[in-house]
Amino acid sequence: MFLVGLTGGIASGKSTVSSVLRDLGCPIIDADVVARQVVEPNSPAYRRIVQHFGPDILLENGEIDRQKLGQIIFSSTEKRRLLNSITHPEIHKAMFKQILLYFLRGYRYVVLDVALLFETRRLTRFLNHTVVVYCDPATQLARLMQRDELTQEQAEGRIASQMPLNEKRGLASHVIENSGSREDTHRQVLRLHTKLEDSMEFLLVRALAIVTAAGLSGLLLYTVKLLVL
Repeated sequence: MFLVGLTGGIASGKSTVSSVLRDLGCPIIDADVVARQVVEPNSPAYRRIVQHFGPDILLENGEIDRQKLGQIIFSSTEKRRLLNSITHPEIHKAMFKQILLYFLRGYRYVVLDVALLFETRRLTRFLNHTVVVYCDPATQLARLMQRDELTQEQAEGRIASQMPLNEKRGLASHVIENSGSREDTHRQVLRLHTKLEDSMEFLLVRALAIVTAAGLSGLLLYTVKLLVL
């Protein structure tokens, strides 16, 4: 099994591509979903967030108000980095647990859906492929304004807070062009899925895992013999 990183920019269509891959039977680990799970009330990340950002970011039921917290971090690079330093280690631990489960189930590849894949770079060294969902700047701006009911100024501010899509596109091993129709995007994703499914990379990764496990078992057996002697 090997890992594929999926990323994009706000309103570029990453969720659309992720949905198509899921429909094709690909296991998807969505960092946004994991992020919600690791900040549930009374979790370690939840307590640190409340400590640093105050109780005003909480809803009446005690959960974090994601919209209010989002407004805070989008207006401050320092606070955004602080939040990331709290949540990212917990998110990555939870994701690796899911990866292990998919590995044991024998999947050929697993998709890690991560919005800030290239910004943080913590996961890129584990990935065999990276996929960027791209759309032209004008389309991205229009989609974001319509989706989140934002003014042009607000939407431009949110886009500017992220790494430019052109820069991400240059870092990716695969690009899904999502400026056009949904049908065109679907065809591109299907071609990519076929290419990844046909790849023999999963055999190499599995072989390395077996060799590593055998080596650890041998080391453990050798240690036991030394203790017995």
